[in-house]
Amino acid sequence: MKNDFFIKKILLEYEKKRDRAQRELEYRKSQVYEIIPRIKEIDEEISKTGIKISKAILQNTDNYLEKVNEIKEYTKKLKQEKAILLTENNIPLNFLEIQYECSKCKDSGFLDSGEKCNCFKQKLIDKAYEMSNISHLLKEENFKNFNIDLFSDEKFEDENLSPKQNMLKILNICEGFVFNFDKKNDENLLFYGSTGLGKTYLCNCIAKSLLDKGKIVIYQTAFKILEILEEYKFNSNQSPEIKLSYELLFDCDLLIIDDLGTELANKFTNIEIFNIINSRLIQNKKTIISTNLSPADIIKIYGERTASRIFGKFTILKFYGPDLRWEIKAK
Repeated sequence: MKNDFFIKKILLEYEKKRDRAQRELEYRKSQVYEIIPRIKEIDEEISKTGIKISKAILQNTDNYLEKVNEIKEYTKKLKQEKAILLTENNIPLNFLEIQYECSKCKDSGFLDSGEKCNCFKQKLIDKAYEMSNISHLLKEENFKNFNIDLFSDEKFEDENLSPKQNMLKILNICEGFVFNFDKKNDENLLFYGSTGLGKTYLCNCIAKSLLDKGKIVIYQTAFKILEILEEYKFNSNQSPEIKLSYELLFDCDLLIIDDLGTELANKFTNIEIFNIINSRLIQNKKTIISTNLSPADIIKIYGERTASRIFGKFTILKFYGPDLRWEIKAK
């Protein structure tokens, strides 16, 4: 399901808001009319203004301006009388006006120019967060809070760069990935390395940056993706939620597959993983894969066909160094 799914849901919410605002206005009117019957008479008379003007024009097509101005002047006096009555009874002048949550777009989502209102844009972002599965994590795990000093300056095993130098390089690539996201550059990312080296944290950093731009980001573990695939393929009583979850794997702006290799690997799994990755590549949809598997393990488990798509179309980034979870606990 593409972005239009969210737009339809949001437009339905706006429609409900407008209906609610109209009901509330009618209720307020009934209260005021009961207290001040004259205001009801005035409102009924004002509502006839358009019909009166139309009749005046039709009855005298050559010289109707005088009559039209007379009608407008009468309507103006009625409005003044209404304002006085409201003030005398300590009722706010806007009490009998419809109250929208957003006065700019009048709860339609669109400005008079046809552009999306800021409230509409924010709702798209909120919906994207809601669907991402990680909104609760992103308050903490984002580029703003990324602490490069957690990574060691000391040489690690046979690597040419220290863990900190390596992470600075990876961080630069990730920030570039976000900055150039809308460009058709075939850029996808593969994070691989042991547990506790910041792979998931960086995935979350990227996710938050793109969600804040209104992109649809779906973050799922490989194990959960397999559950979605099995539910969609083999359950005859599919719920709308399962159908949406399945379609989003292919249609979201960014799919993050976390912990590739933790799912039960078999022929079905491998075919479906290839199908998702390949379909997204064909559609120029971007993907990030995070795994504890080495490149050799990926070839062994998923086969050369899947591996060739990953290694040919993904930027391969190796994470290494001491386990940060133990480092943080020790401090």
